[in-house]
Formats: sequence, C-alpha cells, structure tokens
Amino acid sequence: MASITLKNVTKRYGLGKTATQVIHGISAEILHGEFVVIVGPSGCGKSTLLRMVAGLEEISGGDISINNRVVNDLEPSERDIAMVFQNYALYPHMSVFENMAYGLKIAKVPVDEIKARVDKAAKILEIGPFLQRKPRELSGGQRQRVAMGRAIVRQPQVFLFDEPLSNLDAKLRAQTRLEIQKLHRELGITSLFVTHDQVEAMTLAQRMIVMNAGVMEQFGTPDEVYNRPASTFVAGFMGSPPMNLLKNAPGAGADTITGVRPEHLDITPTGWALTVEAVEMLGAERLTYGRWAHGAADELVIIRTEESHAPPALGQTLHVTPRPEKIHHFDATSGKRRETTT
Repeated sequence: MASITLKNVTKRYGLGKTATQVIHGISAEILHGEFVVIVGPSGCGKSTLLRMVAGLEEISGGDISINNRVVNDLEPSERDIAMVFQNYALYPHMSVFENMAYGLKIAKVPVDEIKARVDKAAKILEIGPFLQRKPRELSGGQRQRVAMGRAIVRQPQVFLFDEPLSNLDAKLRAQTRLEIQKLHRELGITSLFVTHDQVEAMTLAQRMIVMNAGVMEQFGTPDEVYNRPASTFVAGFMGSPPMNLLKNAPGAGADTITGVRPEHLDITPTGWALTVEAVEMLGAERLTYGRWAHGAADELVIIRTEESHAPPALGQTLHVTPRPEKIHHFDATSGKRRETTT
C-alpha cells in the first residue's frame, strides 16, 4: 500500500499567453489503503488529474508523490501503479489466463508464481471458470473483471480506475460496484477512481474529490459532501435530484443563496405556496415540481416524498416548509458555503 500526495498540481496546454490551464493548483493527501473517488462533470479535468498521477500526462507545476517519493519525472512503469480503463483493452486472440498473465510474463516472473497470482485473482473476482475462454466469449461485466484481474496480479502499490464501468449497462454497473468494494476490502490497495456518476461516487468512496472546471471544490467523505456541501456547485451536482438553490428565500439577504434538499421539504398546512407543474413517480418515492412565485422571484422547487403520500394534482397549490436544521446558506457572489447568513 502507498499514500498519494498532490501538492499544488497544475496542468497547462500550450506556452506563454496562449497557454490554457486545465488543472488549477490541486492539493490532496490520499492515505494508505484509502479508496478515493474523483467525481465531476465531463470536461472538469478528473481524467487528466488521474493520468498525471499515472505518468501518462506531464504536470505543469507542483508535485505528485507516491509513498513519499516524488514521481514527477518517473515513467509510468516506474511508479508501481496499475490502471484499469473504461475500455477493457484485452487481447482478443489470448485466453483470459493469458491476458491476465501477459504483463507478468513480460516482466519474467517465474511460471509457477504467475499461475499462483492469476489463480488467486481469478478466485477473488469469481472468474476461475473462464480462464481458458477468449474475451469474445465473455459478457461485458466479465471482461471488466478480467481487466481488473490483470491489474491485481501485478500487485501494485496503487490502483487507478478511469471510468471503468462506463461501458456497462445499469444492472452490470451495480454488480461491478459491489465487486470493486469487495476487492478493495480484500486487498486494501490505495485506489483512485474517476467517474462522472454521482451514485458510483457516493457508494464507492471513502472520501471524494469533487471537481469543477479544473478546481477541487471539495474533498471529504460522502456524508460531508452531501450534508455539508462546500459550494453551490457541489450542492447542485451531488444529489439526484439536486439541492434546491433559491435566490430569494424568506429571511435571507440578497447576497445569500438558500439551499434545501428535496427530501428536507415537508408538506404543511401553511408555508411556501407552490403551484404544482409536474409529478414524477419513481417507485417507492415521488418527485413533485412546484413553481414558487414570491415577490419579484419565480423559482422551481422540487419536493421528494414517499409513494404513500397522496399525489398532488397539476395546478394545485401545495404548501411546504423546510426543516430548519437542514437549510444551507451560500454566498451569492462566490457560491461558497456560509455557516450563518449575514
């Protein structure tokens, strides 16, 4: 196992005045054996950051250390990492065993040790019965497990996952998430996992880096990120549906944005008066979209309720009240979290 330290890491493309900076001074400490997820929308720089840790992209400034050794100038092969990509990149003419063993064979690992490592990884990933099959004979989920097995047999200090579940359907994604969690529990190897999917981030991460336009908006546990978002970006990105962010809530100044999650709005006899515009049935829960006209403001508010609640009619006036302890305040200019309104 190894720690990963990012110290003011930057990335620029181009030179001089025409240079474009895509990573803006990221600093973070990933602990020994920790599973950290880098999450954010497309184009935010999360894969670029991962590729810099891997050595596949040069850094423009700062330092990256693995196990207290600065690796800025080391080749990927010298960093003792293993990477799993979203495309499986398996050799089609080789069996599963040969695919998993190939890197060890090139490294001249003894044959007996190769077999022992492949057999152990296959057992962990439950792909032992497929070792003699070709990749074309496997499902997408099985191919991804082979790709993970190929990384496991190398016994690296660090695993790097670059959106490894993107090519799987929803059911396989859920199954493979469980397999990755199990894998980390068994091996305890320090891991960085990139995804744009907030469900993957929330379910896999011990801590997560939330990125926006090359900036680290927040680094914390899933609970911290969800319940104490550091900015309006984090509040709006993490959560489905996102947090309601209101510019003119009662009791808040004009320089304050008030946030409240849909599940923290209670239907009450009096309160904010919403005109129901749409209702979505989602099995065990229901989302109600209401238009709130107050003063000069006109804002859409989402309420999450259990399926057992009677569904409101379109056009109906619905009164809701936010739970006081679940209200968030953000600076209207910077978007940063405030602990109290001012």
